[in-house]
Amino acid sequence: MVRGEVVRLPSPPNRRGREQRGSRPGVIVQADELLGLSTVLVAPTSTSAAPASFRPAIDVGGTATRVLTDQLRVFDAGSLGKSLGRLEAAELRALDDALTLVLGL
Repeated sequence: MVRGEVVRLPSPPNRRGREQRGSRPGVIVQADELLGLSTVLVAPTSTSAAPASFRPAIDVGGTATRVLTDQLRVFDAGSLGKSLGRLEAAELRALDDALTLVLGL
């Protein structure tokens, strides 16, 4: 597991309000140096999310999707599903720019 890797996320058990439902891909955003922890910071993705400067577009298995940097979540490292690939360099730069905006860095 590395930063920028796309993994299958488990379905949220207690979905409320406008939280996403169902299993979906997510992008690992946690620094590689901290991936040895028991939890991992992940940005979920959506194929139907509205475009926004803080939602970079990526390709996941030939499907255009948006990374929801405004909905970061923490998962137990053991609950993450299989790897679906890794972001390209340009996608990773766009993700970094979006995280900088969302986190006010």
